[in-house]
Amino acid sequence: MSRIIFHIDVNSAFLSWTAADRLKNGEETDLREIPSIVGGDSESRHGIVLAKSTPAKKYGIVTGEPIAMALRKCPELVCVSPNFPLYSQNSKAMFAILSEYSDRIEQFSIDEGFLDYTGMEKLLGPPLETAEKLRQRIRNELGFTVNIGVSCNKILAKMAGELEKPDKLITLFPEEIETKMWPLPVEELFMVGRRTAPRLHQMGIHTIGELAKFPLPLLEKEFKSYGRMLHAYANGIDDSPVVPESEAEELKSIGNSTTTSFDVEDRETAYKILLALSETVAMRLRGHKLCAQEIAVTFKSSDFKVYSHQKQLMNAVDCTNAVYETAKEIFDAAWKKEPLRLLGVRAGKLCTEDCIQLSILEEDWSKQKKADAAMDLIRLKYGKNTVRRSTFAENENGFEGKLKIKKDVIK
Repeated sequence: MSRIIFHIDVNSAFLSWTAADRLKNGEETDLREIPSIVGGDSESRHGIVLAKSTPAKKYGIVTGEPIAMALRKCPELVCVSPNFPLYSQNSKAMFAILSEYSDRIEQFSIDEGFLDYTGMEKLLGPPLETAEKLRQRIRNELGFTVNIGVSCNKILAKMAGELEKPDKLITLFPEEIETKMWPLPVEELFMVGRRTAPRLHQMGIHTIGELAKFPLPLLEKEFKSYGRMLHAYANGIDDSPVVPESEAEELKSIGNSTTTSFDVEDRETAYKILLALSETVAMRLRGHKLCAQEIAVTFKSSDFKVYSHQKQLMNAVDCTNAVYETAKEIFDAAWKKEPLRLLGVRAGKLCTEDCIQLSILEEDWSKQKKADAAMDLIRLKYGKNTVRRSTFAENENGFEGKLKIKKDVIK
């Protein structure tokens, strides 16, 4: 039986949620109807644009640019500060509504998710009628709009929702791919990033249709398994299931490692690497709503000798700084002063968030956890490089460019 998948995506989520909240509290002006942004502080002109209204977009304002630059483009621009507790509240409200239409809901980010409607027709009615009722219900009950894409798999449902905005219900079934998706620029295909698009252009691939028809062996030669995935997506092929959080595989550890193209011979460089790895590991912990009771660091010397050390924690942690400080402590105690070519950080003995018990013997990271949660929301929505530590910012093309980050290890 063919599947029916909905992809639900909030239109300009941070701005929409802020606008809806202001209207509920007596504001007469709808931020969505004037040049406006959600970002840092307009008075100090610090921060970046996290979300923009459609009128602001007409001034050339783009997500991720400095607020000072946006104000130069549009001096009358209205800037409001982000409210992450509000965004979390709106997200939970939307997913609560979605759960009334299927028990198979997969949250993809704070403002988008997949709903498997397969087999629900007899209970709730035809898919498109139900999707339209769902779209209108979210708008009427929660005060913001969504796009809903409908298809037979996740990639086509997600691509459908991107075809036209805002507040639209759009289908993209296999028989519609050639007319609706293939003419689009290849950059608009999900998973084609800024670095991949120029490489595809050099191969003569400028549209999704050209990618779909390109010889698969040549794509595999250039991009390995990533090329195989892009070719499948361009042809609308995706058999991945909608996985509810309750069915997610139980994790035993979360780790990340990096191989360097140079010898690491000093603590300062090693600390920068450990910080980058700790950020990734801690963010994955928080994403799975888990904490670690053990942190381990793996070393590989330039002559390929491998060893690791770990530390048991009195407090289970998911805070970036807690993971990092522990990793540094392990490094200082275990490093044999030899040149290194690989470092890894692993979080083990995982438990749920409610297992945290504060010990008077270890530092309280509760304030840092709030900052981490805010940064996670921004990175999940706008990309991992949207918020960066000053440690890395001044050396963007040097230090980080020499690292080859290995894909997260999740066991």
